[in-house]
Order: sequence, then structure tokens, then C-alpha cells
Amino acid sequence: MELIVLSATFFGLLILGVPVAFAIGLSSLFTIMYEGLPHAVIFQQMTSGMNIFSFLAIPFFVFSGELMLHGGIADKIVTLARNMVGHIRGGLGMANVVACTLFGGVSGSPVADVSAMGSVMIPMMKREGYHTDYAVNVTTHASLVGALMPTSHNMILYSLAAGGKVSIGALIAAGLMPVVVMTVCMLAAAYFVAVKRGYPAGTFPGWSTVFQSFAHALPGLFVVVIILGGILLGIFTATEGASVAVVYSLALTIFAYRTLSWESFVKATMKAVKTTGVVLLLIGVSTMFQYLMALYEVAELTSQFMSGISSNPLVIFLLINIILFVLGTFMDMASTILICTPIFLPIAQQYGMDPVQFGMVMLINCALGLNTPPVGTTQFVGCAIGGISVGEVMKTILPFYAALILALGLVTYMPGFSMWLPNLLLH
Repeated sequence: MELIVLSATFFGLLILGVPVAFAIGLSSLFTIMYEGLPHAVIFQQMTSGMNIFSFLAIPFFVFSGELMLHGGIADKIVTLARNMVGHIRGGLGMANVVACTLFGGVSGSPVADVSAMGSVMIPMMKREGYHTDYAVNVTTHASLVGALMPTSHNMILYSLAAGGKVSIGALIAAGLMPVVVMTVCMLAAAYFVAVKRGYPAGTFPGWSTVFQSFAHALPGLFVVVIILGGILLGIFTATEGASVAVVYSLALTIFAYRTLSWESFVKATMKAVKTTGVVLLLIGVSTMFQYLMALYEVAELTSQFMSGISSNPLVIFLLINIILFVLGTFMDMASTILICTPIFLPIAQQYGMDPVQFGMVMLINCALGLNTPPVGTTQFVGCAIGGISVGEVMKTILPFYAALILALGLVTYMPGFSMWLPNLLLH
């Protein structure tokens, strides 16, 4: 009965439009009161969930991404991407994909990625005669790779949701090949739609111009090399690497590029504080929620239910993907990771999936949820920038969505895409 109270109040509050963090916290509170447990359990679980040293990496990564976002790095990356692939048919669409991928490595956030790249690329594509729905779809889908980049704080959330037993270094290494797969799939989708609609090809500016724009953008992109190399070589931990990223971002945007004004610095700081507060609140209430799920053996019950449907690992992994995708459409990324990892990770391991590979599957599903209504944060941001309704964009979303579903399938059923690099570098 307690499990019914927990699930009914949680989903009921979500349907009523209550923010996810409050829905998690209130449903946990109602269940604890119904169960008759001491109210001190609430505060014990919340404080223990947030009082973890590794979580310091989250505000640092968020702050580093905001500094890059407000420090003018986006313009240099857009110039590089346009010079590289702008001469191909539908060149601005291709350049958009490349720019979103590169900036995703800098910011580590799909929402920051679509905000920065969308503000530059969507108006530019509209001026060049591209349809608005195409510009928005390319931007919002390509930006999702930010969730798997080395600067993504979501990997840290997954590692801690998995009980701290999954190496953050392994997750960072594992994300690189799926990023390549997702980018290639998105380039193919952008090119396919561009050919179908008859979009023009641009003019190649010459290799000297490409190399010059690369040199201008390289310092901003180098933050990925610093974080990845430092963690994998054992120079510093993920938490220390995140703080190094902040120092590097400040030095780059203030002294090297000289593009970060005081107003932009204040804006980046305020946004980072707000995001960190939201994430820590989610961590606290999710820890309480996880405690109740463990108490009522939700993972075991879910495993028994899925085993009753099939014992074939391929089917089980498909079911996990479907459930994660559906949950991701009305829950934000951090909530899905924190709540679903303790439930589905043991099931995935039972059927032979490595925790690192499952982390990639989890992150891609959560990223897809960011682009799917009713929550669809990146979709709403992209549509707001493009001045178009979500309904109009959804009418032509299929080729781009299919590209990412293909990438998800490859990562799910071909472990080499996510496990090859961690095995090569860390063993």
C-alpha cells in the first residue's frame, strides 16, 4: 500500500503541473507520514544525499559552461564550423551540427548549447532562406550531444546515483564515441532533409581561412582536452578538473579573448548559482525518494515484472529504453538520472550490460527527453528563438529523431561504441 501511495502522489503531482523537485519531495513526505516513520528521516536523507565532496564538481562545471556561454566563445566556434562544412549542400545546417557538437564540449549542457548556438545560427539560417522548422530541429537535436561531453555534470550525477561505484573517468571516456555516432547521424539527417528541400550549397573559403578560424577557436575548445587528459592521466580528480576548467575559462575569456564583461560575468555567476541550487535540491529530495524505493524493493519488483515479459536481454534493453524515454518526456534530466538509475542499473547488469555502457544509454535517453514535449526544455528554447510553435516543429521532426534513435540503438546493442575507449585507456 505504501508503494501505491508513493507512486500515486508522485505521478498525480506531476500531472497537476507541480515542479518535479517538489513532486518528489512531497510524495516522499506523504509516504513517510502514511508509514509512520520519524520525520527526522526526511532531513537525514536529504543532508546525506547533498553532503558529498564529489558534488563540488557540479557547480564548477556549470560555472565553467556559463562563462564560456557568456564569454563570446560561441561566435568563434560558429565561424570555424561554417568554414569547415558550409560549402556542402545545406551547408548552414551541417555547420550548425558541427558548431553544436563543438560548443557542447565546451558547455557540457544541451540547454546552454541550444541557447548559444540557436541565438546565432537560427536567425542566420532564416536569413539565408532555410525554413524555420529545419533550423530549429537541427539546432535542438545537435545540441543534445552536450549531455555526453567531458564537461557534462550529468555524468557525475549518474556516477553518484549508481552508488559511486562507476568511475567518472570511465564515463567521460565512454561518452566520446557515442558523441561521434550521434554527430554523424545528425549530419546525415541534416543533409538528407537539405537535399530533399533543395537547400543551396555555400562556397568553400579555402584551407587558410579554415586553419585561421580553427586557431581562433582552439583555445576555447582546449578546455575539453584539459579535463579529459587530466582525469584520464590521473593528474587530478573530476572535482579538481572542474575547478581547473573554471580558472581556465576565466583566464581565457578575460585575458585572452577579452570578451567577458563585468555584466556578463555577473549574469554567468547568477545562472550558475541558480542551476546549482536546483540540482542540489533535486539531489536531496531524490535521495529521500531512493531511500523509500529501496525500502519497498522497487528495483526487485521491476526486475520481476520485466522478467515475466521476457528473459531475452535484447527485449529487456528495449523495454528499459522505452521506459526511460517515456519518463524523460515529463521529467528533467537530473531527476530521471537520480530516480531511475537505482531501479534499472541492477536490471541492466543482470542481463549483461556494463554500468558504464548503461550510463551512456541513460544519458542519451534523458537527452531525447529534453527535446520531447511536454517538458522538452531544449525544444521550447529553440522554438522561442526561432519564433515558431512546438507543434509546427514536431511535424518535421522525424528524420532528426530517427537519427538519434539510431545512435541510441547502436550504443545499446553494440557495447564497443561506449566501452572501447575506456577499456583502451583505463585498463
